[in-house]
Amino acid sequence: MNTLEVHLAERSYPIHIGSGLLARAGDVLALRSSARAVIVTNPIVAAHHLAPLEASLRERGVRTDVVLVPDGEAHKNGATLDDLLTRLLELRVERSTTLIALGGGVVGDIAGFAAAICQRGIPLVQVPTTLLAQVDSSVGGKTGINHPLGKNLIGAFWQPRAVLIDTDVLATLPDRELHAGLAEVIKYGAIRDEAFFAWLEDSMPALLTRDASALGHAIETSCTIKARVVAADERESGERALLNFGHTFGHAIEAAQGYGEWLHGEAVAAGMVCAARLSQRACGLDDHAATRLVNLVAAARLPTSPPRIAAQRWLDAMRRDKKVEAGSMRFVLLERLGHAVVRSDVEEADVVRAVG
Repeated sequence: MNTLEVHLAERSYPIHIGSGLLARAGDVLALRSSARAVIVTNPIVAAHHLAPLEASLRERGVRTDVVLVPDGEAHKNGATLDDLLTRLLELRVERSTTLIALGGGVVGDIAGFAAAICQRGIPLVQVPTTLLAQVDSSVGGKTGINHPLGKNLIGAFWQPRAVLIDTDVLATLPDRELHAGLAEVIKYGAIRDEAFFAWLEDSMPALLTRDASALGHAIETSCTIKARVVAADERESGERALLNFGHTFGHAIEAAQGYGEWLHGEAVAAGMVCAARLSQRACGLDDHAATRLVNLVAAARLPTSPPRIAAQRWLDAMRRDKKVEAGSMRFVLLERLGHAVVRSDVEEADVVRAVG
């Protein structure tokens, strides 16, 4: 097991990464004996991974309850949140009760938001079971739900007490979900680490065949980059916005297509290609770098083109993006591979060309 640290003063927490950690969760998380935990998961994840986690906690003397939420991005909404909160209150959770989010990004986001607002805040542990959640959404404290007008527009920052990443759970992950998670991995190389980007170009075949060593390196490197960015800018007032590379376009795709039609990672992948095109016009990104990005996205078996969406609908969706400031759209763009910037002085016509 390797352990990274997200340094946030009194809210600092560890990210534990390793094989077989679900069966060791009681010892790794070190919840006190006689403590209480509520595990939030969905039926699909529960069938694969609930038993070892629950058994490990009980061996440690931790009392557990389980709450199931529906599977899928279409259910990351106010209705599901309300049902979850009702169930937590029926279980009479206390401020000392630990909520454990066992699942992908949807479970982690909605359970994290519930933890942030139930009893005005209860302890949270993230146990991500998809590659995308392991490298991105489980780390950093962003929680929330979708709204018909936009993705993740309702939520809160609520840092977990710990993140436990068991790399073995990826063996049960469908190929499409694995590929979607690789989009966020590619993002880290594109915005902060060209050497990692080059490693991904060489290692994509191993990642697609779920080589344990390659996946472990990709997860640890991604989490290291995100932990550093979050420590420097917890609430996205500056540098952390760079983590949204591809997301302004990607969130627009998800909102326009209907949540769940495109997986988040698929939308981000196409969004990164759009952002690279815009970077060529607005930041002088050279053609070779843009081509490398497109080729790596394609190698990860991810879409390199967005769906057909009317130009005005694109613009309306992006104007609701959380990075909008003083009414101006802001985009995360690349000056070169490994170096991203936030720009608000982008011509609307160039945005439209980037998605065409």
